[in-house]
Amino acid sequence: MPLALLALAVGAFAIGTTEFVITGLLEEVARSFGVTDSVAGLAATAYALGVVAGAPALALLGTRTTRKQMLMWLMGVFIAGNLLTAVAPTFELLLAGRVIASLAHGAFFGIGAIVAADLVPPRRKAGAIATMFTGLTLATVVGVPAGTFIGQHFGWRTTFLAVAALGAFGATGIAALLPQDPRGHHSHGGIRRELAALRDTQVILAMAMTVLGFGGVFAAITYIAPIMTGAAGFSDGSMPWLLVLFGLGMVAGNLLGGRLADRAPMRMLSAALAGLGLTLALFTIAAHHKASAAAFLVLIGMFGFATVPPLQKRVLDHTTQAPTLASAVNIGAFNLGNALAAWLGGLALSSGLGTTSPSAVGAVLATTALGLALLAGSLQARRGQHPHDADHPHTPARGHHGLPQR
Repeated sequence: MPLALLALAVGAFAIGTTEFVITGLLEEVARSFGVTDSVAGLAATAYALGVVAGAPALALLGTRTTRKQMLMWLMGVFIAGNLLTAVAPTFELLLAGRVIASLAHGAFFGIGAIVAADLVPPRRKAGAIATMFTGLTLATVVGVPAGTFIGQHFGWRTTFLAVAALGAFGATGIAALLPQDPRGHHSHGGIRRELAALRDTQVILAMAMTVLGFGGVFAAITYIAPIMTGAAGFSDGSMPWLLVLFGLGMVAGNLLGGRLADRAPMRMLSAALAGLGLTLALFTIAAHHKASAAAFLVLIGMFGFATVPPLQKRVLDHTTQAPTLASAVNIGAFNLGNALAAWLGGLALSSGLGTTSPSAVGAVLATTALGLALLAGSLQARRGQHPHDADHPHTPARGHHGLPQR
């Protein structure tokens, strides 16, 4: 793998850390501004909404410049947002800093995935995308615990200053290691091509799979604390290392998904979604015993993140002439899935369906995503393509605008 991928992974690590570390620092932030924990939680909500809104907006701006330049600008926005968060004198300005930082998230991963795939031969694209996303998964295992420790011992503002420094390190690596992109979209009509690419049926199906499949993971993980303490019987103090187990599963699933998706992406995606649905369904039973609950937590992370490289590669495969917007929107779809699943899981809990009911909701979402994956494969086979489409690299037929024909 090219060394330039390391620079992208460092940027992903910084972004992943700032996204999730706020959950470990909520009490410190609440005390600092004299607000309740629930109000402080808006710092996480604001970030998620910023990702969904910023992904398409900044991706479209990125069609006017080279991808390397855009990635550097995005890291600049990310650094500025974290610096504002760190020095914010009021809670409102902290929220503004969180939103500014979040605007870079979707576009960075969307454009970064394209750049990562372009750095390697076609047969290694999913592996390259997985390498970049390793930075995000490692953030849950290393970045978030370390950031929480720093915030609890040296002040939460120090954590965000450290994240800004990480972002600067990543930006320096991108500037030094990424090759110049001769294919920046400067031509008139680039935005129209990007918007047109979103109408492809296979792209729409892939994004729906992203929302439902990864939503299945977060239906359970959002409420993992009450599940593990209420059903499994773990103490509150056990949650940090339990979340590390989940993070290790994410790292393993991401790397495994990247490796296998380069060989047979649709088979890999279908297998991961099937495994995720089954694991979430069984977790409703396994969560009542400590050992099995901990083991299934790893499996949820593994199967969940094994879907990321094949899903992102699938979007790129079907938008080869205009991938920037679609790739970024698909990143936003992960966050949309998180929000949707958290809401549905909360409804299940508040309806009195039991402590483990969010996991059952996740199983339904993942199984629905599997159905969409089978539908996508069937549609491609019906159009004369190989039944295992991306199991064998292909070049879609193109119309006079250069877009894949539907």
